[in-house]
Amino acid sequence: MAELSERIKEFNHDRVGKYTAIKYRMMTENAFRFFRGTCHLFYEDLFHNHPLPFSPSAWACGDLHLENYGSYKGDNRLEYFDINDFDEAILAPAGWELVRMISSIFTGFDSLKIKREDSLKMALLFLQTYSASLAKGKAIYIEQPIAKGIVRAFLDRVAARKQKELVAQRTCKIKGRLRLLIDNRRCFKLKKSRQKELISHLTGWMREDKHHHYPYRILDAAYRIAGTGSIGQKRYVFLIQDLLDPSKYGLLDMKQSKTSSLQPYLKNPQPSWNSEAERIISIQFRMQNVSPAFLSPIQFNEDWFVLKELQPTEDKIDFGVIKTRFKDVARVIRDMAILTASAQLRSSGRQGSAVADELISFGDDNSWHQTLLDYAASYANQVKNDYQSFLKDYKEGYFSK
Repeated sequence: MAELSERIKEFNHDRVGKYTAIKYRMMTENAFRFFRGTCHLFYEDLFHNHPLPFSPSAWACGDLHLENYGSYKGDNRLEYFDINDFDEAILAPAGWELVRMISSIFTGFDSLKIKREDSLKMALLFLQTYSASLAKGKAIYIEQPIAKGIVRAFLDRVAARKQKELVAQRTCKIKGRLRLLIDNRRCFKLKKSRQKELISHLTGWMREDKHHHYPYRILDAAYRIAGTGSIGQKRYVFLIQDLLDPSKYGLLDMKQSKTSSLQPYLKNPQPSWNSEAERIISIQFRMQNVSPAFLSPIQFNEDWFVLKELQPTEDKIDFGVIKTRFKDVARVIRDMAILTASAQLRSSGRQGSAVADELISFGDDNSWHQTLLDYAASYANQVKNDYQSFLKDYKEGYFSK
């Protein structure tokens, strides 16, 4: 049994056991899925093995990779494509965010059997586009009218999809009443006592919230599985009904907030947050142009959670579908780089982050590109080896003990 597996198991020891087992199983799919599920390994290795060139402090999503961008409806009901996962969000050197992203390009493309030379072109394209966008000093956002290619298709799909269609996919009728569809894949049944407790708690929270008026009835609650890294954390989905128009229904996601995986390895001081949920939401609010509906911190029992409108996992780019369409891949990578630079500019000068002028200077200087590329390419090779080690221990039953 490898030391690597001990590190993985120790990191996940306080999660819900039967769902953490699902995480481990998903991590066996390929090296990229393993990479997504081990953000903590990435930053631990980065801290101990390879100090990167200096880069200014910036607000970071913390787990930037190919599948942490997606399309969604903002709280203004318009459609956006942006960074959309902030569980690991924190104030960190800008280069840490970038090297995580280009490592995901090497690892993800390798899992799709894309040649390393093509992966290198895409990684370099990301860095060059990021730097050029940062040097301009202007944050932009991608919405339906200006989007092109695959991103435009995604936004069109989100715009065309009605809420009732999404609800219809995730629900069923039981004794004439609409209820969540328990498929034991992404939605699992809760004990009756926990289900009632959650519904009662969220109902009370909606009634008492001082900042918003929520005219909704909570009809059902279930356990939700989505993503990879966060599986095993407490996470719930709710079916709600609009009291002003009872023919309208919606879905909410409530995910437990845990300490960022980057926290142990950072020397720069962090703001004093009231909770991990406040950290996640505050940074998301700063970095995104428009945030999803219902985005709020909520405490349930002793744990803090992030509540927001449910965002389907299908609203992320599937590179497996477009891997042979080089122009489409390049356009998506450019968009991701622009959004990354824009998020850092948008949140600049806040609570210890570099001001825009420092970020612009960083973008003007490309001397650090090669060091990040070399480390990311090397780390992608390490991920392949680590994945094989993990797979061996998984098959031998270490993670089922």
